Amino acid sequence: MAKHRITREEALQFHIEPTPGKWEVQATVPMTTQRDLSLAYSPGVAVPCEEIAANPETVYDYTNKGNLVAVISNGTAVLGLGNLGASGSKPVMEGKSVLFKRFADVNSIDIELDTEDPDEFCKAVRLMGPTFGGINLEDIKAPECFIIEQRLKEEMDIPVFHDDQHGTAVICAAGLINALHLSGKKIEDCRIVLNGAGAAGIACIELLKAMGARHENCVVCDTKGVIYQGRTEGMNQWKSAHAIKTDLRSLEEAMKGADVFLGVSVKGAVTHEMVESMADNPVIFAMANPDPEITPEEAQAVRVDAIVATGRSDYPNQVNNVLGFPYLFRGALDIHARAINDEMKIACAHALARLAREDVPDEVAMAYGRKLTFGRDYIIPTPFDPRLIHVVPPAVARAGMETGVARRPIVDMDGYEESLKTRMDPTASILRGINARARKNQSTVVFAEGDDPRVLRAAVSYQRGGYGRALVVGREQDVKQKLEAEGLGDAVRELRVVNAANTDYLDTYKDFLYERLQRKGHDRHDIHRLAARDRHVFSALMLAHDHADAMVTGATRKSAHVLELINHVFDASPQDGAVGVSAVLNKGRIVLISDTLVHEWPDENDLAVIAERGASVARDLGLEPRVAFLSFSTFGYPVSERATKMHMAPKVLDARGVDFEYEGEMTVDVALNPKAMEQYPFSRLTGPANVLVVPARHSASISVKLMQEMAGATVIGPILSGIDRPIQICSTTATVNDILNMAVLAACKVG
Repeated sequence: MAKHRITREEALQFHIEPTPGKWEVQATVPMTTQRDLSLAYSPGVAVPCEEIAANPETVYDYTNKGNLVAVISNGTAVLGLGNLGASGSKPVMEGKSVLFKRFADVNSIDIELDTEDPDEFCKAVRLMGPTFGGINLEDIKAPECFIIEQRLKEEMDIPVFHDDQHGTAVICAAGLINALHLSGKKIEDCRIVLNGAGAAGIACIELLKAMGARHENCVVCDTKGVIYQGRTEGMNQWKSAHAIKTDLRSLEEAMKGADVFLGVSVKGAVTHEMVESMADNPVIFAMANPDPEITPEEAQAVRVDAIVATGRSDYPNQVNNVLGFPYLFRGALDIHARAINDEMKIACAHALARLAREDVPDEVAMAYGRKLTFGRDYIIPTPFDPRLIHVVPPAVARAGMETGVARRPIVDMDGYEESLKTRMDPTASILRGINARARKNQSTVVFAEGDDPRVLRAAVSYQRGGYGRALVVGREQDVKQKLEAEGLGDAVRELRVVNAANTDYLDTYKDFLYERLQRKGHDRHDIHRLAARDRHVFSALMLAHDHADAMVTGATRKSAHVLELINHVFDASPQDGAVGVSAVLNKGRIVLISDTLVHEWPDENDLAVIAERGASVARDLGLEPRVAFLSFSTFGYPVSERATKMHMAPKVLDARGVDFEYEGEMTVDVALNPKAMEQYPFSRLTGPANVLVVPARHSASISVKLMQEMAGATVIGPILSGIDRPIQICSTTATVNDILNMAVLAACKVG
């Protein structure tokens, strides 16, 4: 998998647009009428206030406390950057807040405290306790992080969790459970070597001991060597707790005969000789970031029997905290827990380990471009796995209930699991999966409009994002000047600029085009103008001759005109089966609307083709298609000639014997609202439609744009389907991110 490259300019731009920062507050109740305001504030708010004052536990019923976590830091140990202070840590804490929301639907607020005094820090957090259902401590340096977490755990009656310590420990433990399962070893029999006695390292070894690892079998090393009984140099109370009676003094000595190595230290700390000296089937978790103590290639060159994990996404078996903290807090919040204890962390680790041993869903395989199966290169689930949300929190909740930290135990666990399945935004996993597939494919995409700054920025993002290679059609000097004006002057050396003047294939392109168009009124002069001077045609010719894998265009010209030009090179007319499908994402739902690009007024046969192309796009996006033919009438009422073709289109599909659900004609509410659908029990749809076929292009365009402008929906597309090669056409109002999304879709061959 390609390693992503992010420039300083891109990172700053991401945090500025569309508004500074990474999250905002939205009301969950109506706030439009005077009555709404009276209920939300005075006088209506007095009633829940009185209820909570009389019975404090009802604060979880009448406020958002039960789904609200504070991400708190003083910025003394930010990422790998050190002490940046409270304000310097805020972008990281905002990022952690949005991860909580994205992965487990946990609301989160970042709080940065301007103090390095543990007493002041603890007092501030303790006083905020009534507001939150849990506290996630982040990026606090050792040893203060140990002091702060322990004191807050003792003083507060809500979960306090330092993710830098315990998040790494939980995922490490999950991976180790499976690594030992594969190697046929038991944790109580293993000799474990830990290198790095900071917050994460100490937490890892403490959790493994809670899981059965023997104290005398665990050798902890720091920069001074082995932590042994009697050592005085560089010691503190947390290291002393893991000192053992031993003659070992160096990491090299400790590694001889070791079953497990855990590294949370520095690049290159482990040598080939150390790996060679380990026991049979060694387990090596080299978790230093960004560069591991030893790379998987280096370790396995010495020991083919080694099971290796790192903290990096471009290697198998990534120890990624995002697999842990969102789901730990989800389970803890849902039982109104007083704490997150070792039993809950161990339950989380075992749930993750079990999940990795199960069959991997198709959407995960699609995201990675290959089928993942439990084994030496897959011992930890991936963040793309949609089952995490309904597998891990119930395990955490059960452990919390069994150990007595639950204020409100869950009675119906099956119902709880079902509620978790529907809680998350399904569009998130789809988009993540598409991005992962693009990175796997490593497609070369030609960006046809290299004279537009938006297109150039999208091309740079595509290449630096690790998706593949970007080609831009334009003049070298013009591209250089525009990139420099955008603050991306260094990208000139990375992008390849192509045009008719610097290609060796112009004559080949012209011969091909003349063969296609000579009987359509085009002479050799026309062909030269099209191939050499029109960027859209030139780009399509590159694609037709396999000089690129996919194409993106449309940002500077109307889509109808662009489609006409592309039709010179490919069969992209309505008669050829070309269709435009727009994906509309809103409030956790995704629907595809067709045709938004090609057919002006389709008949019933055209509508059947549109339905088939829409179903194909749905499957490319990981959806099981359910197609609805929309009208202002439902199953024949009211009667209208305008609705006739929508009534006939399903009959065309009946004759074709297609392999997806479809029904019609029907109104939008019957297609999308389960309650409205109940009135028509004979409907062939087993659930709300996700592919909507509309009567005409104008109605499709109105529907999509209305959702975008009034409901704030995210629109991707129209996705061009039904053409031999992957071509995507943006709108002229497309943003850089829109163009990048279309490039990624093209790279994945969606359509």
